[in-house]
Amino acid sequence: MSVMHPALSALAGTGFTCLMTALGAAMVFFFRGEVKAAFQQAFLGFAAGVMIAASVWSLLMPAIEMAEERGTPGWLPAAGGFLIGAVFLQSLDRLLPHLHPGSDQPEGLPARLRRTTMLVFAVTLHNLPEGMAVGLSFALAAQDGEASTLAGALALAIGIGLQNFPEGAAISLPLRQEGLTRTRSFVYGALSGVVEPIGGVLTVFLAGSIAPLMPWLLAFAAGAMIYVVVEELIPEAQLGEHSHVGTAGVLIGFVVMMVLDVALG
Repeated sequence: MSVMHPALSALAGTGFTCLMTALGAAMVFFFRGEVKAAFQQAFLGFAAGVMIAASVWSLLMPAIEMAEERGTPGWLPAAGGFLIGAVFLQSLDRLLPHLHPGSDQPEGLPARLRRTTMLVFAVTLHNLPEGMAVGLSFALAAQDGEASTLAGALALAIGIGLQNFPEGAAISLPLRQEGLTRTRSFVYGALSGVVEPIGGVLTVFLAGSIAPLMPWLLAFAAGAMIYVVVEELIPEAQLGEHSHVGTAGVLIGFVVMMVLDVALG
C-alpha cells in the first residue's frame, strides 16, 4: 500500500479547513435586499465575539501549552507575541490612511475600506497558524502510518474546519454591510482561508526551523485579532439607539466559538 507524500497529505487536510471557511463565507448569498441597521450591528457583534473566543481558545491557550512543553514560561510568548501582534495592527492602522492613491482624498483610505482591510488581515493571520498545525499533523500521520495518528489529524482538521465556518461568515457578512457586493464579500471571506493550505504545506518543509516560533505566531495572531475587535468591530456594533443588539451579537458569537473550540479542540 503506497503512502501519501507528507506535503500532499498536509494539502488534503488543510484543503478541508479552507473549504469550510469558504462555505461560511457563502452565507452572504442567503441574505437578500437591504439589511436593517440592527442586523448590521448584530453581524459586527457576532464577528467580534467569534474573534475574541478564537483568540483565547484557538491561539493563546495553545501558545501557552506549546511553550510550557518546551520548558519556556507560557506567559512569555503569549504576552510578548500578543503585544507584538497588537502593535503590528496598530502600525498597519496608521499606515493605511497613506496608501490611497486618489488625490481627492488626501487623508487616505475611506473608513470602510480601512476597516475591511484590517478585518480580513486579522482573520487571515489567525488562519495561518491553524493551517500550520493541521498540515503538520497530517504530515506526521503520513510518515507514521499509524491509524491512531491519522485519526488525531482528522479530528483536528474537523474541529478547525467547523470553527472556520462561523469565521468565514464573520468576515463576509460584515463586509456586505459595509457596502461590498455579495461576490466580493464572499471572495474576501474565502481568501482568508487560503493561507491554511499554504501554511500547512510550508510547515512540512520548514517543520524543524518553525516549530520554536509557533507559540509566538499564535499569540501574534491573537493580538492582531483583539486589536481589530476593540478598535473597529465593537465600536461599530454599538452605534445607534439600540446598542444592546450589538452586545447580544458579541455574546452569541463568543459562546458559539467557545463551544466549538472546547468541544472540538
